[in-house]
This record gives sequence, C-alpha cells and structure tokens, in this order.
Amino acid sequence: MNNFYDDAEKILKRLDEQVALIVAQMKIGSKLDPEDIFFDNQEFMKLMNISKRTAQEWRNKKIILCSQVGNKIYYRLSDIQKLLNDNYNSK
Repeated sequence: MNNFYDDAEKILKRLDEQVALIVAQMKIGSKLDPEDIFFDNQEFMKLMNISKRTAQEWRNKKIILCSQVGNKIYYRLSDIQKLLNDNYNSK
C-alpha cells in the first residue's frame, strides 16, 4: 500500500514540474516586453534546470538580479536573457 502512495507522489511531482515548465514556455512565447514578464523562483529553476541552492548562490553572487516580495523571489525575463547572453560562448 505504501508503494502506491510513493508512486502517486512521484507522478504528482513530475506533473507539477511539467506544468511549471509549460507556464514558463508560454511566458517566453508571449509578445510582451521582456521587462514586463516575471518568473517566480520555481519557474526560474525549471527554466534553467538548476537547484534551489544554485539559484540562491547566483543571487548572492549577483549573477542574476531579482526582486523579493516577502518570501517570494521573482526574476525578469530580460535579466535571464542578459545572464545567458553574458555567458554565451561562441566557440
């Protein structure tokens, strides 16, 4: 019986991750100004395929700029694009 709940929990976690990724892709695909599109920390981590600790380290080292409202952290699409462009390797 315990195995059923473990499997269900894994499935729900994967679904949650996929929904976050779809939402992020929809935001990127919109025709809005990148300055007006924000991602929360979970969406940012899924988009960049990084851990919570890596996201925190990037914020601490000022690798990525963010806004914090209470306990929620938000990133502008334009700042994410800048991070990727600044670290682009043309080799």
